[in-house]
Amino acid sequence: MAQRNTYKQDERLDEPFNIRHLLLASAYIKKYLGRMILALLISALGGGIALLSPVLSQKALDVAIPNKDKKYLFFLGAMLITVFVVSVILTTIRSHMMIRVSQNIIYDIRKDLFAHLQKLPFQYFDDRPHGKILIRVVNYVNSVSDMLSNGLINIILESINLLLIVVFMLIMDVQLSLVVMCGVPILAAFMFWIKNRQRKAWQRVSNKNSNLNAYLQENIVGARITQIFAREDENAEIFADLSDDCRKTWMHAVRCNNLVWPGIDAISVCIRAAIFITGMILFGHGNKSIGVIVAISSYSSRFWQPIMNMGNIFNNFLNNMAYLERIFETLGEPVTVDSLPDATEMPPIKGAVEFKDVSFSYEKGKEVLHKVSFDIKPGMSVALVGPTGAGKSTIVNLISRFYNVDSGQILIDGTDISKVTLPSLRRQMGIMMQDSFIFSGTIKDNILYGKLDATDEEIKKAAKLVCADRFIEGMQDGYETEVKERGSLLSQGQKQLISFARTVLSDPSILILDEATSSIDVQTERALQQGLNSMLKGRTSFIIAHRLSTIRNCDLIMYIDDGGITEAGTHDELMAAMGDYYKLYTSQLEEIA
Repeated sequence: MAQRNTYKQDERLDEPFNIRHLLLASAYIKKYLGRMILALLISALGGGIALLSPVLSQKALDVAIPNKDKKYLFFLGAMLITVFVVSVILTTIRSHMMIRVSQNIIYDIRKDLFAHLQKLPFQYFDDRPHGKILIRVVNYVNSVSDMLSNGLINIILESINLLLIVVFMLIMDVQLSLVVMCGVPILAAFMFWIKNRQRKAWQRVSNKNSNLNAYLQENIVGARITQIFAREDENAEIFADLSDDCRKTWMHAVRCNNLVWPGIDAISVCIRAAIFITGMILFGHGNKSIGVIVAISSYSSRFWQPIMNMGNIFNNFLNNMAYLERIFETLGEPVTVDSLPDATEMPPIKGAVEFKDVSFSYEKGKEVLHKVSFDIKPGMSVALVGPTGAGKSTIVNLISRFYNVDSGQILIDGTDISKVTLPSLRRQMGIMMQDSFIFSGTIKDNILYGKLDATDEEIKKAAKLVCADRFIEGMQDGYETEVKERGSLLSQGQKQLISFARTVLSDPSILILDEATSSIDVQTERALQQGLNSMLKGRTSFIIAHRLSTIRNCDLIMYIDDGGITEAGTHDELMAAMGDYYKLYTSQLEEIA
């Protein structure tokens, strides 16, 4: 099925490991480098103290017990307990420090990710399921934070531990130490063989989880549509299929991981056996003591422990590199629509809008607009009509500079909008889209979104102007009524009226209404029209409406089709011309009749 295949599409896996991602990650580590170095020193001190245990055991076996020196034996026992307690205390301090660093790194990356997402163009969100974006901000950041903090510290710490163990072993006995280190080349060959398998396996897990999250997020949002069309069983099958992909790829990745521990453990056991065999042969010749053999065996166990720990860290590193790649891929996504470095503030807008040979395409080679030109005087009300997909919404999106034009110029009051800062441009525009988005919070909060410093009187005035005050004041808590995510407790018409009030409150110089009354009943729309007429006076406005009766009084009506403006004029002029607008208008009258 097509929908199933859409969600089963994975991102590319054949990209090699990119050291650039780690260099980018280092920027987040530098901020907490001082604390991490302190934690490293505390850990190194604790590890060094812990390595005294085999030395104390060797002294007990070779000196205190043979000589029946009870005082010395009790002293060694007390030292062992002290070593253990101090080591635990230092480890605990280090753990608390690194938890704090880890959480700070999560905060910094997530903050930067969100800030970057806010700047990305509409095209980025048009091309990707929102669930795949969401999983990067939430799940992936959690996963990589420990790698960037504890992972880095532990790699250095385990390397120091390994070096100290080697030094202690060589001081204790050179011959038996060399037996221990014979296993290192074998281990290196084993790790080289398994590393690529692990990385690819965890990249697949990352992709399958992303697919599942995208489908889940969309189906939660579209739950009503699912039930309307009785799609529960089919959706459950698709979800089960995606879940099965997650399960299979996870199990494959875990199988790859599970090869590491047994492999290292097998090498460790073989080496320890070799120590005892070699030690007993040399012991028979009087060259080695039992205490030395036991101490080297203990150091051997400790020698493989940091190697096994580094193997686990390496596993974790490979698992999370796939996530790190996705995070920095998002952070590296170019902000194609942004203020230029030398951009100036947009002066107070009077309302003149001019298109000069503007061409635009969402996909390369598929033009939506081709060399469109028009000149709108300040205060004019302009209606855009035409068939679905002709480019009406594209024109108003370009005026607000949500996209960059392919060629040509868009001027407001003679100023090229590509050369002014985006906030200074958009703050002076009011844009009412067909999809009226309502945020979680109170109705008052949602209206305030248009002007955060507005007074209660201004809020009520805006609501009254668009006829939203009627239903708001009829609600239990009035303007303080809590609305859930996406305004689930409100009707579509109520959402549109709240969005209208939000737009009106911002007092824009240019007003854009894109199917702004599509969900409002005819009676409310007639009452709303009176408020809108007073609001539109002296204000440049662009109106897109399928109900042509609502735009009859506009100063200019432009018919958009075939990538351009095929007709333009007043309602009476276009009706007299008996062209495309005339056909569209009369067909609507016939439908009503």
